[in-house]
Amino acid sequence: MERLMDAIVKPERGPGLELRKVPVPVPGPGEVLIKIHKTAICGTDVHIYNWDPWAREHIKNPPMTIGHEYVGEIAELGEGVTGLTIGQRVSGEGHITCHHCRNCHTGNIQWCKNTISVGVDRDGAFAEYVCIPESNVIIIEESLPEDVVAFFDAVGNATHTALMWDLIGEDVLITGAGPIGIIAAGICKYSGARRVIITDINEDRLELARKMGVDAAVNTSKEDLPLVMKEQGLVEGFDVGLEMSGSEDAFKQMVGVMRNGGKISLLGIGNRPISIDMNQIIGKGLTLQGIYGRQMDNWHQMSYMVQGGLDLTPVITHRYNYRDFEKGFEAMNSGKSGKVILDWSK
Repeated sequence: MERLMDAIVKPERGPGLELRKVPVPVPGPGEVLIKIHKTAICGTDVHIYNWDPWAREHIKNPPMTIGHEYVGEIAELGEGVTGLTIGQRVSGEGHITCHHCRNCHTGNIQWCKNTISVGVDRDGAFAEYVCIPESNVIIIEESLPEDVVAFFDAVGNATHTALMWDLIGEDVLITGAGPIGIIAAGICKYSGARRVIITDINEDRLELARKMGVDAAVNTSKEDLPLVMKEQGLVEGFDVGLEMSGSEDAFKQMVGVMRNGGKISLLGIGNRPISIDMNQIIGKGLTLQGIYGRQMDNWHQMSYMVQGGLDLTPVITHRYNYRDFEKGFEAMNSGKSGKVILDWSK
């Protein structure tokens, strides 16, 4: 008899999601079935919920279970799976790569041209169970809190963006105080940055950033960033920039306040193309690095940082049972939330 489970499903091409009964996936050769404990709502999930231009472009074949940020335990092992045991606490890398392209062969799987994304291109983790390849399973130590591990996927993005550069003693500007930007601020402080300044126009998000220990949280609709820089003792400009907003205005301001020779990581994706002043980039000798997803080593780095004292709990603002997922998406859409956790254990 076919087993059924609860799942949050994109039922068709249009706004909204539904809680449905769907079949429990059966792990094939080399696959692992994970029983979900907790999940976190990502900005990608909000795009899918709202059915904005990004979702219309990327969600090809509904109905489909969404979600890719989670923690759980191994429930079943497919044929040929070794090195893992039933009952182990795990999460999973959300990008399933081909293992045979040039980037996969050189260890840069985050740039695999054949990537399949869990919860976007195939059924995801907003369900009682999810099935992923053995190679994507990440073992989670018992000392790590599940509410935080539930959004390790997002922490990995922040880790990749921030630790692209040497941060010790550096002055860092973060544009965009969404959850990943706020997490990145905490990582920068933990990793030895001298000053970390974050900008946004959302006061609720800026207040969350203050709880993560930033040196200044600047509302650029009301405050003058160069004046704040002067007050913080920044003489030549920022050494490192982390662009998390996807805003053209924010990016242009960042370029303008970088020191000559500064380095910028670009994670934020805007709703439209952003123009770049090449003369300013060249004249200042800036280095720009696009960031996509996580490097596999980021999973170890973020685990060790949390074990070493990096406190990410201020980022969590809402917790709901999965049956109340609509409240979670309302909180995310309000602009007054950090990370929203859905509990699947009750």
